[in-house]
Amino acid sequence: MNYLLVPLYTYTLPAAEYGTVTELYAYVAVIFAFLTYGMETTFFRFAETEGNKEKVYGTSLISLFGSSLIFIVLFFVFREKIAESMGYVQHINYLIWFAFILFFDALTSIPFAGLRQEGKAVRFASLKLINIGVNIGLNLFFILYCTRVVNNNDGGFMFRFVNSFFNPNQLIAYIFISNLIASGITLLLMLPTYRFLRAGFDFDLWKRMLRYTWPILVVSIAGIIPVSIDKILLPYLSSDPETAMSSLGIYGANAKIAVIMVLFIQTFRYAADPFFFGEASNKDAQKTYALVMKWFVIAGSFIFLGTLLFLDVIKYFIGSSYRSGLGVVPILLMANLMLGIYYNLSFWYKLTDKTIYGAWFSLAGAVVSIVANIILIPLWGIYGAAWAVFFSYLFPNLLSYYFGRKYFPIPYEIMKIIFYPLAAVVFYLFSKTFETAIYWNVLLFGLYFLMMFILERPKAKQ
Repeated sequence: MNYLLVPLYTYTLPAAEYGTVTELYAYVAVIFAFLTYGMETTFFRFAETEGNKEKVYGTSLISLFGSSLIFIVLFFVFREKIAESMGYVQHINYLIWFAFILFFDALTSIPFAGLRQEGKAVRFASLKLINIGVNIGLNLFFILYCTRVVNNNDGGFMFRFVNSFFNPNQLIAYIFISNLIASGITLLLMLPTYRFLRAGFDFDLWKRMLRYTWPILVVSIAGIIPVSIDKILLPYLSSDPETAMSSLGIYGANAKIAVIMVLFIQTFRYAADPFFFGEASNKDAQKTYALVMKWFVIAGSFIFLGTLLFLDVIKYFIGSSYRSGLGVVPILLMANLMLGIYYNLSFWYKLTDKTIYGAWFSLAGAVVSIVANIILIPLWGIYGAAWAVFFSYLFPNLLSYYFGRKYFPIPYEIMKIIFYPLAAVVFYLFSKTFETAIYWNVLLFGLYFLMMFILERPKAKQ
């Protein structure tokens, strides 16, 4: 539902303004990884292994509260220098709002993790939907309703009321304000979970948690770089500085189409985190992990192919002025599928407490991402940024699979894991080469499903 804000933005905002939105949220993703420093995964691990779960909960909450408080204080001390370095001196209010968004979201990360660990899916989903509903409602109120009231200028009560606080020339400001209010309300609703603070802070437990979590922090930071660094570097490395923010807006909008794959991965992750840890003690755990990987790749390949075969319809998801960048969608879709595969592959080092390997793999991917962006963006623009994302996910996959075979061998069906994405690419290239009509694309999609059904039928029932 939150994803559906993209059409609202791309049909109402110029590409350069949407570029600003894209850039700031890219920075936020990196900073949020610092603020939570892998504590969610650490919480899951210690909640399974420690006898006193409430102590783990309380220690995690106090740790994140303290670090988040330090962050917000440091931001206000250095806010002017930060704004100057980012080029937002004229809009320092944007940065202040985002600082509080980050603060609020960090304080709700452990409570949300607690709901997942306890299997309270209904409450988890309800709170998430309230956050999304408030955010969407406020966006619609500011961008559509308030704009219409001001433009009509009928002089009535609603015009005078809206005109007292609303500036139609600053629409992106209301995007950030909506997010801020939604995050604040979510934190208020989560405050009852802070009763676990009564369990106290266990310093020895906290030290052990930090030893476990610091490699995950490196993984989180390095893992978020491929997602964000392309959007941060694109304005600086673009061959045409005058149109750099417009290019970033176009790239960011088309990247949102590819986020269809990320939505699937994120949904999978919410269930997979506690499931994989809980399954670890079973004797057939490795076979289960292999089975999950295969069907994850099959599902991801269907999303890849379905999105591209019906892109002529899906493209209306973004405004017409943004569609010149549709060529990056296939690259980013496959890149995001590589991200999902890496997420599956990465569990071996979490389960064996060898999280240092995850740090090295993610650092390698981050280095590839930075180098590839620096080389490819000046050459190919937004297409160079997209290929940089793909390579930054592919390389850690290869590393994780190689070392995983040594320390935690899982009987993956490698040929099928490779075959299904490649087959999806072939089907897409066929439709692209012959410019097939949509009814032929429906047939191609059906043929792909039939192929999968025939190959998997012997084991489908099992």
